Order: sequence, then structure tokens, then C-alpha cells
Amino acid sequence: MGQAWRPFFRPDRRVRKPLRLLPLSICIALALPAHAQDDGEDWGLCRVTDVVPTFGDAPAPLDSASTPEARAQAPTDIEGGSLERASDDENIIVQDNVRLSRGDQFLGTDRLLYNADTGRYTAEGSIRYQDAGMRIVAERAEGDQNADTHRIEDLQYQLTERRGNGGADRIELRGRYGSLIGSTYTTCDPREPGWQLRAGRIDIDTEEGMGVARNATLRIGKVPVLYVPWFKFPVDDRRRTGLLYPSISLSNRNGLDWKQPVYLNLAPNYDATLTPRLMTDRGLQLGGEFRWLYEKGRGTFFGEWMADDELPGREPDRYLRSMGELPDERGLFRLTSSHNFNRTWYARANLGWVSDPHYLEDFSNSLYAVSQYSITSSAGLYGRGRYWDAGLMADRQQLADYTLTERQLRYDRLPRAYLNWAQPVGRWFELGVNGEAVRFQHSVREEANRFDIKPYIAMPLEGDSWFVTPKVAWRYTAYQLDDTLTAALGDESPTRSLPISSVDAGMFFERETSLFGDRYLQTLEPRLYYLNVPYRDQGGIPRFDTQPMTFSWGQLFRDNRYTGPDRQIDANQLTTALTTRLISEEDGRERLAASIGQIQYFEDSLVVVPGETPVEKGKSAWVADLGFSPTDRLTINAAYQWDPKFRQEDLASIRARYLVGDYGVINAGYRYRRDLVDQVDFAFLYPINRNWSVVGRYYYSFEDKKLLESIAGIQWESCCLAARLVARRYIRDRDGDLDDSLRLEIELKGLGSAGQKTEGVLRRAILGYERDDLYLVPPSSLPTGSDELTPDPIL
Repeated sequence: MGQAWRPFFRPDRRVRKPLRLLPLSICIALALPAHAQDDGEDWGLCRVTDVVPTFGDAPAPLDSASTPEARAQAPTDIEGGSLERASDDENIIVQDNVRLSRGDQFLGTDRLLYNADTGRYTAEGSIRYQDAGMRIVAERAEGDQNADTHRIEDLQYQLTERRGNGGADRIELRGRYGSLIGSTYTTCDPREPGWQLRAGRIDIDTEEGMGVARNATLRIGKVPVLYVPWFKFPVDDRRRTGLLYPSISLSNRNGLDWKQPVYLNLAPNYDATLTPRLMTDRGLQLGGEFRWLYEKGRGTFFGEWMADDELPGREPDRYLRSMGELPDERGLFRLTSSHNFNRTWYARANLGWVSDPHYLEDFSNSLYAVSQYSITSSAGLYGRGRYWDAGLMADRQQLADYTLTERQLRYDRLPRAYLNWAQPVGRWFELGVNGEAVRFQHSVREEANRFDIKPYIAMPLEGDSWFVTPKVAWRYTAYQLDDTLTAALGDESPTRSLPISSVDAGMFFERETSLFGDRYLQTLEPRLYYLNVPYRDQGGIPRFDTQPMTFSWGQLFRDNRYTGPDRQIDANQLTTALTTRLISEEDGRERLAASIGQIQYFEDSLVVVPGETPVEKGKSAWVADLGFSPTDRLTINAAYQWDPKFRQEDLASIRARYLVGDYGVINAGYRYRRDLVDQVDFAFLYPINRNWSVVGRYYYSFEDKKLLESIAGIQWESCCLAARLVARRYIRDRDGDLDDSLRLEIELKGLGSAGQKTEGVLRRAILGYERDDLYLVPPSSLPTGSDELTPDPIL
């Protein structure tokens, strides 16, 4: 079909001549819904059943030949069992068992009649079509190649690149236009159509890539649940301006919450989405997102704006602690962008702004968003080479917590420049330097400049079973203070310089052993770390961005227990540590990693900050870490700190994860840090059988005697349908007030979902809800407040 061929070839002869196969793949695309989506869907519950089985006489379709350009350049092979000429018209060809192939396309039929002069054809009996994306069977096809009109009757199709099947009573094609009469689409097992989309008639324009469906009905089982008399939709992958799926929810705070995204296809490399939002208890909001992409970079701008929010008027007591009056117009914006100059240098910006410190709390239902007390905006130029990395950047803080004041915000760094360089020199040595220059600014605090540099030389020595790394560094820090700080501290340009020396050494022993009948390689890894830093009086040095770090395993081997350069500890101490591992000889997996360590302080550490417990001569707390995986399904991680001086535990943490079946998971955790955190967290996704499962979470703080979050829900899932009912209680604001929500979601796999989305909430609450998330780091405990805020620079 397509261009005519002359009737002079013999039976079984392969002819290579351009030939346009019927555009059936375009026809079937018309029967699909406008926004059919199955990326990432789980089809594990589906039986391997095809409405159109594989054709035994068809070659395997090649994806590399599936583009229109590849098809246009490919020759057409024609095979058949016999060839005859009709007695009444020698231009009519009758050929049995016809098989036509071009690129990834195949067309087979039992009988083909074709008139080369008129261009009319008729194909009857076992019509089979296949390409890289689908397979089709039909009873009859006829048309006029010269007039480019075609008609295909009684067909069924099976998608192969994605899940989907259906059929149509007939397809009519007229050049660029086509129509499907009585079409269906579903992703379900063809013997058990849990849902099906039907349309009385679908008209399409292949050049415009748009279709119009009339009398479309969505059925769940045999029950029609949605009827649409007319709607327009795309039939190819071209981006188009139009409506996206709405988001609908219901809550005590917002009432009925309806978001209706409108997509704007502005250009091939940039687009926008406008999102009007109606909250019946609060008012109207307008959101928008603008994205751009070019050869060396990309970016996204997002914003929300609300002219008049009724929520503050309903809850006036909650806004009394705000700094100043709450603005009538409320909003937020975020900008992220990056640009690559070359393989070494790139620029990056992350900017954010909110209209008031209540905004994040009022427009979020996440416990972790509520805990964010500031918004950081940053922009800079960065570079990275083989032995170095550097940057010139600036960042600014905005208050996002109405329970705090501007004075408690971190300092802005306008600007900050840094350089880190480390390079081997010769056979034995490594030279390096860490340097930083920064200008500190603040809306209500004193300002200053700081320069910090730490050059060092190290001698890394190592063998097959040992290493020794002596290292000597010199740290120099200088300040230029404003008049207020100068008057308070008595020096306009204080400085500090001191040497830092350390020796890090360790050994590796290993042996073969057996445990419970399994063979393991066991390692024993002792390690020593000696640190010596002389004391320098730092009382005349301000503190801008320096805080004590949480004592942990990593701190046993650091040369400073503070986060920034405003304070450098004095030390004469030795860390002793021991690690052992069990590595399975069967699969090479590490089944056990246990570590224990302690610092011996030979002298008191005189450098401390207000509120910090002084470090006295003697021994630190014991630090123990454990990772244990007795089976592929069970993983246990634990950390423990015991202070022998006060005979009490400083920290206890344990987290266990057990995988149930193919997709279930149970998480249990307990976190305790003396005087700060005492929490238990239990979450699970437990499959009852192949179709039913339950989800839940209980997250409670013993320290505050308060529930942080609880979730209880049930899920049902089949091959192509899923339903989730989830009840949730969570902290909605910084005052600890609880809110309740009930979410019902019905998902038609491959088509979309109705109701309030539950996946985001469940993935955050149940680590491993999606198996791809199993090895993510779980969210940390809620911030404690004062230890994350900027200290007073005079202290």
C-alpha cells in the first residue's frame, strides 16, 4: 500500500521499493486518554495476558527503526505465497499470505487486492500490524491510496512500550484527519477490565496533534462513573498549552482546597504553569512556575500570591507574636538556576522570600516545614579542579518563624570567598591549604570582616595492612570589626594564630571464621589519633557562625569540635578506637560493622563557649556504633554513648528495618539525647495478601509528652486499580496544635488518580514505602532551637 508498484514480480520475490504502510499507530493513539500516564507504575499484580499475542511470522521490531525519519528511509520488503492477475482487469493483483516489512513496521494479511491504476485496495482475513510500540489485529481494511482515504474495521490493539489495550469498531482516515468509532482503552487484564475508557467517536488532526472525543465514558467495572460529552486532548508527545490534572483536598484550616494548573507552552526551551487555587475558608491564591533550559544551564522560578487571606482574621491570637502587622497581601517566591561556563567553573543561585514569618506554617502541612525557622538565599561562582575547589558567593537570611526575632537569625555573608587545595608533592608529602574571607552583615547586629587560612603539610605513609599520617598545620584568623564591636572588645583588628599537629594511625587484621554455619571474613581495625593544639586566649574574638558540634563517632578524629573558625580548641588528647567487620564470603556483603572509641584528655581544654560543658582532664564518653544485617531483610543500626565520669548515658539510638514480602516494610526507631530528645518512631507498610495492605505511623516525643504524627490507613491494589484511605494527625504549627485529615485516593493505573494524593505523605513517613527509598537517610529529629541560632558575637 502507499505508492503503487508494477505487477511484474514473481512469487516469493523480495522487493525493495518505497512503500507507505497504513498509519495505524497514529490511529490507535487517538483511542488513548489525553494524559495517560504509567511511568513508574507497579504492574506486578498483572497476569501475563495479551489481547493481541505476538505474531509468529513477524520479525522482531527494532526500536532504532521506529522514528518517522528512519521509516521514510527504510526499504519495503514484500513477501507472498502466490501472485495472480485478475481476469477482468490485468491491473488488479491478488496475492495470498502477504507480508510487508519496513523499518520497525510489519503488516500481514491472508489476501490483498490492489488496483495500481485507481489506487484502491482491499485487505481481508487475519490482518496483522506491528511496530515498536504496538500490535494490532483487524478483520478488514480498504481504501484509496491516491485519495489517501482508508477504513479499518473491527480491530483490537495491544501496546508494547507501555501497558494498555483496547479496540475500535472502525477507523476512518482522510489524509491528515482521522476518526475512531466505538473505541476503548484500559490498562487492565483484558479478561477482567477493572476500568475502561470508552468513546463514541474520536476525531483527530495528525498535523496539529490534537483530538476531540465525543460521548466519552469512564467505567469502573460495569458501572459508569464519569461522562464527558466533549473534550479536546493531544495525541502525540508535543507540549501544548492546556489544563493539567487538578488537586482537590479538604481540611479544617482551608476548607475545600482546589488547585487547577494551567500549562503554557511558550517555546521549545521554556514554559510556564499557572495555578489558581481556591480555598473556601480562606480565599483565592494564584501560583505560577516558569522554567527555562539552554545548552549550558537551566532554571526555575516559582511564586505564590494571595491578595487577602481570611485565616489571620479567624485566629487572631496566634498572630499576636508576629513582628509588626501581618501584611494583607501574602506570598512566596523561589528561584533556582545554574550556568556552566566550562568544565571547571559554574554559577548557581538559590533565592527565596516569604511575605511574613507565619507563611510557611500557614501554607504547609509538613512537620519539617514548620520546623524551618529561616529562609536562606544564596548565589555564587564556583570552581573545581583535580586538587582544588573554590567559590565566591553571598547568602542572606530571612526570618520564617514568628516565635523568634531578627536578632536570632544567622549572619548574612555578603560576600564570602573560599579556597581548598590539597596536592601530593613528591613521593612522601601532601601540601594543602584551607582559606576563607567573609563579610558578616546583619539587620540588627554588629558587622565585621574575617579572614581565616590554614595551610598544612602531611606525610601519608601506608602499607597493605597499616597507615600512619603525621600532619602539621598553622591556623591564622584575623578580624576587622565595626565601631560597636571594637568598643565592646577593645580591639579593632583582633587576630589568632596557632599550630595544629596530629598523627592518625591504624592497622588492619583479618581472618576467616564461621558463624552459624556461614563463612565470613572478619576484620579487626585498631586506630589511634593524637591531637595537640596549644592554648590561645580567644576571649577578645567575636563569634559569628561557630557552635559546638554534637559529639559523635566522627568527632573522635577531628581537630576542632566547633563548626566555624571563630573558635579553635586547645587540645592534648589521644583517641583510641576499634572496628570489627564480618564480610560474607558467599556474596561479599558486610553483615556486621561494630565500632567503639574514646578520647583521653591529658589536660583540661580551656576554650569553651557559653552554655558548653567544659572539657576536663580525663576520659570522654564511650562512643559505640553498630550496623548489623543478619539477613537480606533485616537491618539494625544503633549508636550509644556512655559517660563514665557521670555514670550516665548521653545518647542512645536504635533503628531497625524489616522487609516484608516484595514491597512491605516495618521501621522501628528510638532516639534519646540527654536533655534534648526522647522520641519513639514506629512505621510500617504491611501486606495482608496480594491485594490488601495496611500502613501506619506512631511518632511520639517523651520529652515533650506530645504526639508528633500518627497515621493509619488501608490500601487495596489490583492489576490496574488502587484505592487508599489514610487518616493522619500531625502538628500543624509551632505552638504544637494538632490537625486531623482524612485522605481518600482512587488510582486508575495508566490514567491518573482522583482524590487527595497520599504518596508524598506516606513516602516521607514510612522510609521504604517505595523500595527505591530504602537507603535514603531518615529525617533527623526536630531542631532544638537555640543550638541552631546565631550566637551573640560578643560572647
